Amino acid sequence: MSQEKAGIRLVQRTEQPTAVVREKVPMNALPDFFGRAYGAVMAAARQQGVELAGPPFGRYLGMPTDSVDVEAGFPVSAPITASAGVAAGTLPACQAFEATHTGPYDTLTTTYDAIQKRMKEEGFSPADSMWEYYLSDPATEPDPATWKTLVVWPVA
Repeated sequence: MSQEKAGIRLVQRTEQPTAVVREKVPMNALPDFFGRAYGAVMAAARQQGVELAGPPFGRYLGMPTDSVDVEAGFPVSAPITASAGVAAGTLPACQAFEATHTGPYDTLTTTYDAIQKRMKEEGFSPADSMWEYYLSDPATEPDPATWKTLVVWPVA
């Protein structure tokens, strides 16, 4: 069940098992980290016969500053066994605001700002972790103006 206003929806999300690599990463090193993490998770999942169950995501644990504590990986169909820096994780069951951002990653703050404004208007406080599903593959969609990212920001 969701309520939508200006593309921002209030939703109830169910818990989702994930396979992730987690590191504290300087903001300017995120693209390299994501590439490395996704490759490691795909290799571990393939090796263990675990199916990927959705698009790649990045989960930010705490508010980003010059660096950020981040998990990058994929939702999976079954829990993964930890190996080679890849760990089992979960995206929590939660009430969250979400919105689809269209455009380059460096403009995502506009969507985060809109979600935060909507949360405040409705009397909610943001949780200190949030995640993004990367719905476009830059390798096959080279125009950043067309990239789609689903931003999910749980409420506290």
